[in-house]
Parts: sequence; structure tokens; C-alpha cells
Amino acid sequence: MSQNNSHPLLPLASRRRAFLLPGSLIVLVITFAGFYFQHSSAATDAKFGSADGRGGHEHDEHDAPAAVSIETAGQGDFPVYLNGLGTVTALRTVTVRPRVDGELVKVALNEGQMVKEGELLAEIDPRPFQIQLQQVEGQLLRDEALLKNAQIDHARYQTLLEQDSIAAQQTVTQEAQVKQYQGIVEMDKAQVNNAKLQLSYTRLTAPIPGRVGLRQIDQGNIVHAGDANGLVVITQLQPISVVFTLPEDKVQMVIQRWRSNEPVSVAAYDRAGKTKLAEGKLLAIDNQIDPTTGTLKLKAQFDNSDHSLFANQFVNIKMHLDTLPGVTQVSSAAIQHDTQGAFVYVVDKEKKVQLRRVTLGPTEGDKVVVLSNLAANETVVVEGVDRLREGSQVDIAQKDGQAVAASSEIQTKSEGKSRKKDRRS
Repeated sequence: MSQNNSHPLLPLASRRRAFLLPGSLIVLVITFAGFYFQHSSAATDAKFGSADGRGGHEHDEHDAPAAVSIETAGQGDFPVYLNGLGTVTALRTVTVRPRVDGELVKVALNEGQMVKEGELLAEIDPRPFQIQLQQVEGQLLRDEALLKNAQIDHARYQTLLEQDSIAAQQTVTQEAQVKQYQGIVEMDKAQVNNAKLQLSYTRLTAPIPGRVGLRQIDQGNIVHAGDANGLVVITQLQPISVVFTLPEDKVQMVIQRWRSNEPVSVAAYDRAGKTKLAEGKLLAIDNQIDPTTGTLKLKAQFDNSDHSLFANQFVNIKMHLDTLPGVTQVSSAAIQHDTQGAFVYVVDKEKKVQLRRVTLGPTEGDKVVVLSNLAANETVVVEGVDRLREGSQVDIAQKDGQAVAASSEIQTKSEGKSRKKDRRS
């Protein structure tokens, strides 16, 4: 009991300090040890190189010239094209249908052949129409004989009337009868012409030149004038047209070119846009812009002498709008963009790059027109721009598509790295 009174309990604050002091010492020791080993490791890497061979050379590699490919800016005439999507449209398409009823006794066409205007395609049995023609021709002969007889009587009555040997009324009556027979003869002539026309309809001929399609009906069938399908469809392929569209923001350029009254050349390419199919000229411009698509329709015409274009074929259109004379042009790979606009990296004689802001013009293929701030024969970077900045030193690996030998500086550094690796091994 007396022992407990001689050693009273420590205050609460003193007990907390007693526990915190050893912990603080431990933290300080760990911090010092980590600082020591970190700097020791860095010094070792700087002296001997890290295990992966990169530790002491990161700074050197960052400052090493970047390997790039360059291109010399060219100068020359630059054609300006407008590209559009179009559909080949036949100049004329006709469905050949029978105009009289009868049996189809002859089919003279071959499917897919080229025909000329007026060429025989098929024939309907003409015999019923020949018989009808004979009937009306016979009726015409009879009525012409009656007319002639009435005219003879009228002439005789005129003579008798002058001799006062016949009543005037009889002469007038005979004159009226002559006119009646004249009317009948005219009606007979019309019937003869109609019969000849119907007979001509038994021969189905090509109304236009072009290529015939697949036959819709075979020989031996009874055809009618009201048949919907018809015999065959003929499509005119020479010449042929293409209807294509352009964006509305290009309308003013097209209108100005159209008003010059000079022919505007148009080329048609296949669906992939690689193979040229035909060359033609702009034929017409539509009078309104489609509000749903914001495009303007245009029509071009092609001779199509080699039959490379087919009706309803999809094609890509390149319309030659203008030619810019003597402009500076570079590959599109040299053009870089940021928030301030387009720029290029220009390489000087000391193999340092300069960031140059440029104004761009039209583009065609992989070439771009540079309208300002770049002269012909200046060299620009086309590959390896990701590590460049203003004033960066570069090493030229390729120039205008041709490989360039590595510089002595790069070779020396490569040889030094190889010797260091050999010593470590």
C-alpha cells in the first residue's frame, strides 16, 4: 500500500510525450535512410549507368538532334478541281411497245446489241392489216369513179344551161352531187392512209439509237397495244450524261466559271475514285439548291465512245474549275495545325527548324497550295514533327523521298554507346 503511494501515476500529458518521442525518432531515421539511398543510387547511375543502360544518357538523348524527313517546296501551275458524287443518266430511254394487236411472228433483235434508229426489232402478223388496206383502196376506186361520172354530167349540164336547154336547178343539183362525191373520195383516202399506218405499225423499229436490254416477250405471243411491259427497252449511251451534286458553298465559284462561256472539263471516275472512266464537259446547272441536302445539281455530257459508262452507274466527278499559275506547293504531311491555325517547320542551313505560320490554298491529292509565308525551294519537315519545337536541331534521314546518310555526330554517339555496352558486358 505504501509502495503505491510512493510512486504516484504520471500526468496524462507526460505519458503522451513518452510514447510520441520514440516514434518521432523512428520516422526521422527512416527519412534520412531513404534520402541517403536515393542520392547514392542516383550518383551510382550517373557514374556507371543504370542496369537498363539508359540512366546516365536520358539528358543526352533528349538533346540529340531529331531524325526527320524533309521535302523541298515546289513551284508550278496547280489545277483546282471540285469533287462531287454523280449518277450516270441516259440521254434517252425508250420502251418499245406494240401499237397494234396481233401475233408476234418475228423477233429480229439480239439482247444487249447496239441498234441504229429505224432498225427492225420485231414484226407483228401483217396479213389482217393488208386485207383492210385492200378494202379501203377498193372503196376509194369506186367512189373516185362515181365522182368522175358526176363531174362529166356537171360539165354537160353547164353546156346545156348555156344553150337554155335545161333548167338551172338541175345544174345546181348536179354541182352539189359532185361536191358530195369529192367529200366521199377524201374520206376514202383518209381510210387508205390509216390502213397503211396500221400496217406500218406491224414493224417494230428502234425509235432511237442505243443498246437494247433484255427481251420482255417471245415470238409467237399475241401482243396488244396496251401491254405495259412492252417488247424491249432501248437506252441511248452515246452521248450519255452524268448528274452530280456540289455543296452550296461552291456555287458562286461554279457560276463565275460558267459565265466565262468557256468549256468546263469534267472527268468521271469509278466508285473507288482511282480509275478514270471518261472525260466530258459541263452541260447544264440546275436553277435551285436542294434545301434538304444543301447541294446544287449539275449535268455533264460524255461522248462515251468506249461504252465505259452505263445508265444508273455511280461515279465520282472531278470538275476542272481553274488553274493557279506558279504557286508554291508542298505535301499535305508538312502541314500542322494548332489553335492559331496552320504552320510548317522550315529547316535552315544549320539544320535548325523554324515554326512558320502559313496561309493555305486549294488541295488536290496529297499536295497543298501555300499562298503566303513560304517560298519555293525552302525545305519543310514532313515526318518526325512530334519532337520538334522552335529552334530544334534536326538530323535529316530523308530528303525528297531519298535516304540521306546519318551525320557524323549521330554516328559518334552510336559508336560510343556500343563501346560502353561492350565494357559493361
